[in-house]
Amino acid sequence: MNANPIFGPATGIGSLPGGDAREAVKAATGSFEDFPFLPELPARGPGADMIGRTAGLLVELYARVEPSGWRLGDHPGRDTKRARSWLGEDLDALEEFTQGYEGQLKVQVVGPWTLAAAIELRNGELALSDPGARRDLAGSLAEGVRLHLDELRRRIPGAQLVLQLDEPSLVPVLRGQVRTASGYRTHRAVDRQLAEATLREVIGVHGDGPVVVHSCAPDVPFALLRRAGAAAVSFDFSLLTERDDDAIGEAVEGGLRLFAGVVPGTDGPLSDPAGSVSGVRTLWRRLGLHPGLLAEAVTVTPSCGLAGASPRYAWAALAHCVEAARSLADNPE
Repeated sequence: MNANPIFGPATGIGSLPGGDAREAVKAATGSFEDFPFLPELPARGPGADMIGRTAGLLVELYARVEPSGWRLGDHPGRDTKRARSWLGEDLDALEEFTQGYEGQLKVQVVGPWTLAAAIELRNGELALSDPGARRDLAGSLAEGVRLHLDELRRRIPGAQLVLQLDEPSLVPVLRGQVRTASGYRTHRAVDRQLAEATLREVIGVHGDGPVVVHSCAPDVPFALLRRAGAAAVSFDFSLLTERDDDAIGEAVEGGLRLFAGVVPGTDGPLSDPAGSVSGVRTLWRRLGLHPGLLAEAVTVTPSCGLAGASPRYAWAALAHCVEAARSLADNPE
């Protein structure tokens, strides 16, 4: 894997409001001319949500919607077909708006641990509860991601693909905080070495291409993700505490890129661009890192997906990320 890739200065996380694929792709490619992303539109319904979308990529495993959520079944049903149809629609729009594009392009899928903590087995328990099911799910995901990346390369041959694994449940999985189906117990904490090895398996599918792991939870395990092969970690900057300083300092010095989520993901007043990244500058000073490294080490993003925002705010937030990144580059101190 490329240990020190150069990423664009700003990009989005993944989800956007609304249900119009062309409008969303136009915003994602138009806002970030040097680091666009493939949007997700969960407002369309089951199959367009992040779990359903990724379930549609699985190879030889199929999931359907039950009242309790996504559950594995024996054959591809209408939910799988709907997920694949919507993804095809999104890829058509992306191909249309990236004709002749050469540069980085980010695509998102749910990582193996969040998937295992979200998809149920036939008995109604989460895949997380069964080591064999977890292995099967991770293997199926890895193969599905490989095929997905192959299709993107065919459609947009000039793109340098960046794979983002969404892992919002990774920290609860590591801490034994994921509840069982009954809600009365929690699943046993997963061994950190096993968690790392499983992530490495999926990350490795991208070969020499860079992989970002996104987690908008507190206490992101930066060191574990770097060891697993992540080239960058995407996180909600507002959730950092000084307890994270050592891990972040070591990660940056080890070549890990930070995707700093500094722009709120829901409607509200936006500060001036310089104000949005003032906390990043403060962190840099606290860590004693050279200001000149800031633009090389940080990509500016929203704090999380923008599916819960109004379209007007979402498009403004994407533009604000670009302006905030420019402020960071022009005035690192």
